[in-house]
Amino acid sequence: MNHFAGPAHRYAFFVSFVSFVFFVVTGLGLLADPQTRQLEVDFGRDVASRNLKGLATRSDGRILPGPVFTDLPGPRIGDILWVLKSAGPGKFLVGTGPDGKVQEVAFNSKDNTYTVREVADVAETQAIALLPLSDGSLLIGTSPTGALYLFKDGKQVARVPLPADSVFDFLLQPDGSVLAATGNPGRIYRLDLKKLAVAGLNEGKAGDDPQLAARGVTLFGEIRDRNVRRLARLPDGRVLAGSSPKGNIYAFGAAGGAPLIRQENRDAEVVDLLPMDDGSFYAALVFTTETTSRLSRPPDPKAADNKDKPPVIEEKPGFTGRSSVVRFPADGFPEAVLTRPNVALYRLARHDDWLLLTAGEQGDTFGYDPAARRSLTFAGSASSQLNDIAPLGGGRFLLLRNNAPGLALLTFAAAPARELETKRLDLGTATELGDLRFARLRCVSPKDIKLEVRANFGSDEIEGWTPWTLMTPRDDAFHAGGLRGRYVKFRLQVAGNAADFQIDKATLYHLPQNRRPALTEFRILAPNLGLLPAGERAPAATVTLGQLLAPARETKDDSDRRRDALLGSQVVPQPGAQIVFWAVTDPDGDNLTYDFSLRPENADTWTDLAVNSPDNYIQFETGGLAEGLYFTRLTVSEQAPRPATQRLNYTFETDHLLIDRTPPALAAPEFTRSGGLLRITVSGRDALSLLEGAEFSLNNGYKLAVTHPADGILDGRQETFVAEIPEARTAGATSAEVILYDRAGNAASARVPLK
Repeated sequence: MNHFAGPAHRYAFFVSFVSFVFFVVTGLGLLADPQTRQLEVDFGRDVASRNLKGLATRSDGRILPGPVFTDLPGPRIGDILWVLKSAGPGKFLVGTGPDGKVQEVAFNSKDNTYTVREVADVAETQAIALLPLSDGSLLIGTSPTGALYLFKDGKQVARVPLPADSVFDFLLQPDGSVLAATGNPGRIYRLDLKKLAVAGLNEGKAGDDPQLAARGVTLFGEIRDRNVRRLARLPDGRVLAGSSPKGNIYAFGAAGGAPLIRQENRDAEVVDLLPMDDGSFYAALVFTTETTSRLSRPPDPKAADNKDKPPVIEEKPGFTGRSSVVRFPADGFPEAVLTRPNVALYRLARHDDWLLLTAGEQGDTFGYDPAARRSLTFAGSASSQLNDIAPLGGGRFLLLRNNAPGLALLTFAAAPARELETKRLDLGTATELGDLRFARLRCVSPKDIKLEVRANFGSDEIEGWTPWTLMTPRDDAFHAGGLRGRYVKFRLQVAGNAADFQIDKATLYHLPQNRRPALTEFRILAPNLGLLPAGERAPAATVTLGQLLAPARETKDDSDRRRDALLGSQVVPQPGAQIVFWAVTDPDGDNLTYDFSLRPENADTWTDLAVNSPDNYIQFETGGLAEGLYFTRLTVSEQAPRPATQRLNYTFETDHLLIDRTPPALAAPEFTRSGGLLRITVSGRDALSLLEGAEFSLNNGYKLAVTHPADGILDGRQETFVAEIPEARTAGATSAEVILYDRAGNAASARVPLK
């Protein structure tokens, strides 16, 4: 039966729900401890690639089984490693710089070792593009002079320079020809390997089109962008090309000619293209705000005038661009499926249904799960760049790394140890750690998880950290008692027998350091004024989404509501009344009460005028207090829901209060006439208070108030005031009344005849 079928049921449910939320948000019951804070640990965000081993993190914050990344020790391959190409079972070719050599790597999968031998050496400084051919020969593309080399058995068979600065990529065609992508200008040449094999070694600059055609090089297509960076072929024979520095993606027909633009970009570089069996493809792009390419060009040490500047794969520190992976359906519009800020991607590959991505800046490896539509972070390298990737089979991949250059192994096989370490997490202030609680554990139990934590009061990544402390299971959570700090790191290990599992995001509960309240304002108002308090503003009758999402902030509004009500109150004359107002802020939002006390200057006993008051003001009568100077103090105490053992109280020494009911002594006024003015001079002295001013009233109705003393500064208990009255305003007046005021509101007066 549908219990909410009728309107009355739905309305009753809504009223009940809103009442409950209102009760929680406004803090009427104070059932929750607002001092406890929560930090969400999002493993997809808070774990770096190089701090993963046998685990992967997903963009929704979960932990999954992942690959193991191993930086392989071995012989030197080169200073700059450009490209990694498979040349048969266990053999790979690596193009290097700045010596322009091609190395053959023989990889032994039994013990993960490798040997290196040189198979080619070109005249240019950079061997950027490689293509091993089925007959054992090797095609090489170079920079800073875009030349084609054909090597056979370690010997140069042919060299053909092209009218371009660089050869970036090769693509083998079904008919046995090869497409070569060049930069400056952005062109694609078709290579006839039979003609190229007999072209010989050509020095100097490239010839015209007929000369190139005679050597087996013909134009397949060209673009207006400067460089053709990557090539790929779709199942229907169309050729894809990615460019730079715009980052456009083109589609050429199988026979070449004019291309169609599949996507236009700006300030980008297409770093890889990955066709899929269904006719779709993925493109990896790197966007930068700089005018130069992601591949900078330092001077060539071999060039006499340093005008030739070969591309070197070295990103500037703190890469500020972004990378994106775009999916192009076979019959639809492109869609960006992954974006990474401050990361430069290099290559795309496939592992089962996942995409693999290698990147720079921190040696990251990423992934994308098309079924879940989530990005993944895999274990990464201690090097800063992963330039290329080649499959070894069985879920194993060989990777090319730079800074430091070498090889690495990525394997998705079952890992004997799976662990991760989070980045430094900022708790905002010094705090005491509580429990860490996972939202959900799937296919893994708490006993299979080993969790450790360390804390630091400083932000340094190296020094100041506590030892790793084991967090023990407690109440379906993990706990480590006695740890304090502002920054924390977590290290998590999953038992090797756990296979297919998911660990959701976690929440760390912590209690920030209890900071003492601060007195921001204290005012003793003028005496003889009474306060008519305005009604306190009622809480809002509605509940907003913001209050539901952050109810802790709303519990701090009580003092603000009282202060707003007080500032809106009326002040009226009331003899003998005294108002004292203060404002206290608590950085932790604690509930506060106040004790206000005073004592005479010459006594030691304090008199409490307010005790445990929630109000930030006091109004009292001074009639029962003797005249004189009084010291005051304000004691602020934290209250529930702060636990009693943790409550702080602090006493502020506040301003002095003067009780003065005696009027000042008034001297006889003096009168002088000159220059058309009547001058009345009056002097007075007060025993306790500073003088405030004088008022002069003629019996013809003319009145004048003077608050500026004769010496120019109103700063003493003894002052002289002078009234200057035009003779015309004294017409008919026979007497004057002089009133002298002090700051306590007391007045002395005298009436004297006019002379």
